[in-house]
This record gives sequence, C-alpha cells and structure tokens, in this order.
Amino acid sequence: MERIILHSDMNSFYASVEIMLNPRLKGKAVAVCGSTETRHGIVLAKSEPAKKAGVKTGMVNWEAARLCPQLIMIEPHFERYLKYSGLAKKIYSDYTDMVEPFGMDECFLDVTASRGIFGNGMEIAESIRSRIKTELGLTVSIGVSFNKIFAKLGSDMKKPDAITEIRRDSFKEKVWPLDVSQLIYIGRSTEKKLKSYGITTIGALAKTQPVFLKQILGKNGLMLYNFANGLDTSPVAQSDYISPVKSIGHGITCTADLTVNEEVWKVMLELSQDIGRKLIAQSLRANGVQIAIRDSSLFVKQFQGGMLYSTVAPIEIAKCAYDIFLKNYVWNKNIRSVTVRAINLVSQNEPCQLTLFEDMSQKQERVFKTIEDIRSRYGKNSVYAASLMGDIKIPSYRDHGIIMPGIIK
Repeated sequence: MERIILHSDMNSFYASVEIMLNPRLKGKAVAVCGSTETRHGIVLAKSEPAKKAGVKTGMVNWEAARLCPQLIMIEPHFERYLKYSGLAKKIYSDYTDMVEPFGMDECFLDVTASRGIFGNGMEIAESIRSRIKTELGLTVSIGVSFNKIFAKLGSDMKKPDAITEIRRDSFKEKVWPLDVSQLIYIGRSTEKKLKSYGITTIGALAKTQPVFLKQILGKNGLMLYNFANGLDTSPVAQSDYISPVKSIGHGITCTADLTVNEEVWKVMLELSQDIGRKLIAQSLRANGVQIAIRDSSLFVKQFQGGMLYSTVAPIEIAKCAYDIFLKNYVWNKNIRSVTVRAINLVSQNEPCQLTLFEDMSQKQERVFKTIEDIRSRYGKNSVYAASLMGDIKIPSYRDHGIIMPGIIK
C-alpha cells in the first residue's frame, strides 16, 4: 500500500501568532526579533509584507530596519508559540496517532491508515488547513507525498496557506528541475561542493553515480542520492515516541564578551545547573563533557573530555568543562558564547566502577538533589551559588522548552 505522508508547516509562525493576537498588526510589516541588548538581535520570523520588503530570518535587527523603515519589531513570547504549537498538534492527532514534530511549527503526519475515514491525502490536508485557519486563526502550507522528504519539499514549494502534492508517478517532472539547495539537508557547504561538480539541480543529483557522491560527500552522499530519487522510506514516529537522549546541553550568547577565565567559569557553572536538572529528570548520568566556544569573530571551537565517574552534579560537570577549556582554549580573541554539553550518558540505575573519590561525588549529588527539591518548592532562584550573584553576562531568559528539529530517521 502506498504511504500518504503530510508535512504541515505553520506559515511565519511567531509573527503570525503575534498578528493573530493583535489584529492591529494585520497587513503590516512585522518581525519578531531577539533582544539587541542581550545580543540576540536577529529576526526570528517575519510577516509577508516584511518578507516582500527584503527582511529575512536571521538578519540582524538594524539591517532589517534599514531595508524596511516601517518595520514593527516585537519581542518573542515563546509561551504563546508553545501554546499554539500544541493546539495544532491536537488537530493533527484527530487524523492520526503518527505525528512527528520537526520543530515547533512543523510536523510530519502518516495518514495512510486514515484514508478510509477522512479521504485521500489531499482531502485530509485540506481539512487540516481549513481547521487550522478557522480554529486557530493561523495558516499552514502542507506537502502531500509518498515519503517524508518529498512531503517536506512540497510544503516549501507554495506558501502561504497552500497545499502541494508530489506523486510517485510525476515527481520527476515536479522535483527534478528544482535547485539542488531545495532538498533537505543540503546546506551551503554541500550545495557549493555539488555545484562545483556541475550538480545544480535535484535531477542532476538523482542521475549522479552513487559511488561518486559517496566519494565527495561520504555516507551523506548516498543518503542524498536516495532522497533525490524518491527512495526515502523513513517512518513517521508515533506521537508518544521519545527519541533516546544522546546528550544534554545548554548554550548561551553572553550579554557582553567574556574576557577572563573567571567569567567563563561562572557561565559554565550556571549552564551546568540546568544540565544537572535535566539529567535528573531523564534519570541519566554523564560520563563526559563537551564544550563549544564561539569567539568575537564568530568562529566556533569544540573540545571534549571524559570524567573519572558518571555524575549528575553540576559542580562536577562545570569543573570538567572548565578543565577542558583551560587545557585547550588560547585567548586570541574574547568569547561571545559558551555551550556545555553532558555526553556519554548512562542510566542512573546502571552500576558504575567506584573510585577512591566516589564517596565525595555521592555527597555532592545528594546536596544537589536537596537543592533541586528546595527550588521545586520555592522557585528556581531560591538557592544558588554565591559566585553567581551579580552580573555574570548571561541574559535573564534562556530556556523556553522548545523542541528543535532532529534528523529524519
């Protein structure tokens, strides 16, 4: 039986939610932007009038304002976007239990088993499009196809408020003439490499020998070959599917450049608090730490190292991260952002080899869990390290519980 896969993409999501909640903004050039003061001053989403004026996602605020003097900039309200993302998923779940999020505003749906109740793929897509518009006041673009890759491509082909079908018997005519950059997972670097060999369209990619693609792109070359030829068979996950956690991390762009080691330590210690909290919630421990340092020229360096024993204690995670930093980072430039990530995760129930210092680790974990219990009762800031008092060059808002896109399985 031929699969019916939908990809639903909520149009200009952040901006659309803001405009829907404030009708006075309708028809105007609107952009949801990060804070310039906290150095997150880029466009996160824009309305259609702003898009027509040249405003692009990822553009810095001042450049967007220069291109579109009448641009209305709005700070993000992530709690609103999470609410409407959830409401959209409830609508999708009326048609299938196979709903796989691909970011806050996108979802894959496998409606193969629903055709006997709700009709064919196009009819189901139209029903969803209509309900999102009527019930939520938002619009979606939906791709309908026989696999996830072409469903995603279809939702990108016609925007806003549209449905595009890519059928197995006609996908070559519709897909192959498109620029190769429009295929998912082909970023700027891969696009540049492919075009240097004259592979400029999806059709040209589909006709290239797989051996050659593997030679220039590794295993990703074979993956892209399959995508271009409509050979993707990856399933849509069940709504309750939870992907195995391979790492837990937290990163932040600082409100001002870090210039000395002490400032880096404070940022790492603060980030590690959130990591420890998430490890406990997931019943996991970390056996290693990875850090990423982005300097003032926006160049990113990554380093990692192991730990003597697995732990959830933020102080141990922070110490390991800081030790890795001191051993590897050379202060040629100031630091703009820091990321700390717990890696090599194991279950908290998994036995681990003890060391002479294991008892100290256990005590630190008990202290941390006690602190977390106090925080859960009296608030996140009821207990914290004295060294983190004052300005540590971190924005006051950081974690919005956003589910980011993952790899298509």
